[in-house]
Amino acid sequence: MRDAPDDIGERDPQALAVVSVNLRILATTDMHMKLLPHDYLAGRPCERGSLAQIASLVERHRTENPNTVLVDNGDFLQGTPLGEQAARAGGKPHPAIASMNLMGYDAAAIGNHDFAFGIEALQAAARQARFPFLAANLRLRGRSDFRGFTILEKTVLTDSGRQAVLRIGIVGFLPPQTTAWDSDLSRQMACDDIMATAARILPRIWAAGADLVIALAHSGISDRPATGGAENVAVDLAALDGIDVVVAGHTHEVFPGRIAVTDPRRGRAGIDTAGGRLAGKPAVMPGFCGSHLGVVDLSLIHDPQNGWRVAEAVARCETVGVDLPPAPAILRSVAPAHRQTLSHLRRRIGHSDDRISSYFALVGFDPALRLVNMAQRWFVRKSLVGTRLAGVPVLSAAAPFRAGGRGGPQHYTDVAPGRLRLANLTDIYSFPNRICALTLTGADLRDWLERSASLFRQIRPGLPDQPLTDPGFPAYQFDVIQDVNWRIDLSRPPGYGPDGSRTGSSRVRDLSWRGAPVRAEDRFVLATNSYRLAACGLFAPLTAGTTVVLEPGPQTRDVIRNYLRQRRRLSLDAAPGWRFQPMPGTSTLFETGPQGLSLLPQVAERCGLRMEHLGQTDQDFALVRLHL
Repeated sequence: MRDAPDDIGERDPQALAVVSVNLRILATTDMHMKLLPHDYLAGRPCERGSLAQIASLVERHRTENPNTVLVDNGDFLQGTPLGEQAARAGGKPHPAIASMNLMGYDAAAIGNHDFAFGIEALQAAARQARFPFLAANLRLRGRSDFRGFTILEKTVLTDSGRQAVLRIGIVGFLPPQTTAWDSDLSRQMACDDIMATAARILPRIWAAGADLVIALAHSGISDRPATGGAENVAVDLAALDGIDVVVAGHTHEVFPGRIAVTDPRRGRAGIDTAGGRLAGKPAVMPGFCGSHLGVVDLSLIHDPQNGWRVAEAVARCETVGVDLPPAPAILRSVAPAHRQTLSHLRRRIGHSDDRISSYFALVGFDPALRLVNMAQRWFVRKSLVGTRLAGVPVLSAAAPFRAGGRGGPQHYTDVAPGRLRLANLTDIYSFPNRICALTLTGADLRDWLERSASLFRQIRPGLPDQPLTDPGFPAYQFDVIQDVNWRIDLSRPPGYGPDGSRTGSSRVRDLSWRGAPVRAEDRFVLATNSYRLAACGLFAPLTAGTTVVLEPGPQTRDVIRNYLRQRRRLSLDAAPGWRFQPMPGTSTLFETGPQGLSLLPQVAERCGLRMEHLGQTDQDFALVRLHL
């Protein structure tokens, strides 16, 4: 907060007195179209986390404190089948925007997933909003840019009961990697460095008359200082002079609270996980999918010499609990799109003889990945018929999208045997990625698997109950490649960090294709998805040096649907293609969803492993011991 001109009752003699105001900032982030307490994939209501419930909580806060600002921090247009239904509906009222209008949002930052259905769809949603979409570091090509910031003129009540006007600057930022994650977007827009953009735009915000500034940063909280083009810079933003409050997001964590760090042995000054401060500034990151509401209470003081300043600040995240009723107005607003979505998801697409789940994807048993890989390989083989690559072996890579982690103990694919419907397909493949293919050598193939195998921690031989996976390494980076076999030596350090930095280690052993060792010069075609062609991230250095032989085409989910239509009846052999290198006298611990425990004997037999259920964690995951 900086000095500002005195505009409070200029003609009133009492204006020379010190004025105090209590301002409450309410924030959501990463809603991902969770508008209603309904699980579209399971086909049943759920009790926790939704915009409709948050709307009830917001009204409670407004009753307590009329001096309230409501903001969203991005990724609100994509994530559930309801978002896809809204995109298909085109120009009809967007259910998320209609709901946010009813709730009286004051501003929203744009997140990277808000581009999932194209820039045109995003702009159409913005035109329906009665609040600005903000993206300071985004530049569109051949189109009008979104606003970088807004000045919200808020009439507030002072502690003495008089009215005053606060000019609140709100600025939005999105990850610079947004264009790198989707090559189509890179041709239509550019995303600049967040910190450099902030340095340019903050003086403009203050020159426009801001009394305080809220940064909506669709960016995570990192334990490492920002470098040029960094993705997660919330701490560095908070340290800038001219920013008073930070709303962070993107990484689906809760702050104040426990934040994952790259290296647990290394802390970073300026991250106060208990007090809710970054670089001394109040900050919140309110989870994802409506799990929490961020609340920042500011006690503001104004005097004629110094203008407005923050005297006190308290930041917290409130859990959206099962006892919080959804707001009737939001239920009515979303009802038509909700009914259309349910009707669409009931469409039958095939039949499965087997239960398709991802509960044990990280120990080698995942029928869902098996199905994705079969469909991808089928499509690519068909596409290469009659080309010079027709005789080259086609492999297929896929990673589990729903494998617990920050998504919680319900965040797993689980499709019962029997009829398959579109809802099941969305459960199996959650993202709107598109299928593509590239050529790999045997050396490239090994490198690809080394990157995936870095999900696991290094395990010391002979010790019991060591954590198996690195919580900073997302499961969607763990590619399993069909039709090859390999072992992972956990006694060796990971070959790569989650950011793609190389360690020089190697843990992939006995890599073979059809029983023969894979040689460095062997040639393959790999079916994968468009996200793997991103210009940044874990696989980027590898894919940058390969030849794309099939440009991103139809959505992978549509490819799977067509494959199922051709097969009609599906029987999956989920025998693992990879195993851990044996380590006698050694055990590890991993988490899974409690609903998957009935599969434990089958998985242990198929994977040739001994596993024991040990109970539940504080986060309600099932804890399993794996003997190596």
